[in-house]
Parts: sequence; C-alpha cells; structure tokens
Amino acid sequence: MKKVLFSGIIGAVIAVSCSSSANQAQYSRAELLKLKGSWEITSVDYEKEYKIKPFDEGADAQCFVGSQWNLIPNNNTGSYSLAGGGDCPTVTRAIKFDVNSEKQFSFKKIDAGVKAKTVSSGYVLDFQNQTPTTFTLVQNVPFEGKILKVYYNFTKK
Repeated sequence: MKKVLFSGIIGAVIAVSCSSSANQAQYSRAELLKLKGSWEITSVDYEKEYKIKPFDEGADAQCFVGSQWNLIPNNNTGSYSLAGGGDCPTVTRAIKFDVNSEKQFSFKKIDAGVKAKTVSSGYVLDFQNQTPTTFTLVQNVPFEGKILKVYYNFTKK
C-alpha cells in the first residue's frame, strides 16, 4: 500500500513572508517580471511509491497536472485553478508569491476577505530552469528522515 504524504501537514508548511525586506532580497526584478502571465503545470514528477498531496488541497499531486497558474509579478499576486474530474477536486485559490535571491519561490494561499499580511504560513519551493516559456518548482518534502523531491514543471500558455 502506498504511503500517504500530506506535504502541507508533514512539515512542508513553512512560515513565509511574501514581501521583500532588507534581510531577504528579491530575485532580480527583470527575471521576476518574466513570470507574468498564464502558466500550466504539464507534469509532476516524484518517487511514485508515495502518494503526495501538495499544498493542503487534499488532492493527489497528479491532480495538479493541467492546473492553471496566473502570476502577476508587479504586485506579487496570482491564482491557481485545478479543473477537477475523477478523484480531483475543482479548486481556485488566490495566492501571494515572491522569488527571493536564493531562487526560492514562496507563496501563501489567500482566502476571500483575508488580507495577505495576516497569513503567516505558506510554501517554499526551489525555483529552477527558468526560460521564457518554462520553469520548474521543486518542493522538498521531509519524510521518515529523508527528503522527497517533487518537481512541478510549468509551461507558459
């Protein structure tokens, strides 16, 4: 039987601040602006012996394949949507995000009627392989003394 990982519950929820500060420089502004637009997760890669449920959505990682992400870097806001179908839920979430100087993409989910500054928890993923039309986010999920890596591969729409 596959081991179930709730990546948000097993220590992947990390307190993050999505605003720049003196001790956390923002990723190059020009590079950050290249994220503007609509993106789609084209694949999610990880060790298949585990069942990954990312970002506290209660959905299998494969439900994120085909999800739509809209990123607006000039104000660090955006959203993501899961289309649903099968065992996958239909979800749309507003987010606040940033990429810091260590090339870490951090985001927090913002519920309707809630101000981003009041949300103190979120997710930090490594930001890799940026081109004008693709990038990869890598989530490090601690589990039983080791780190499982989950790769979210994005393509510009």
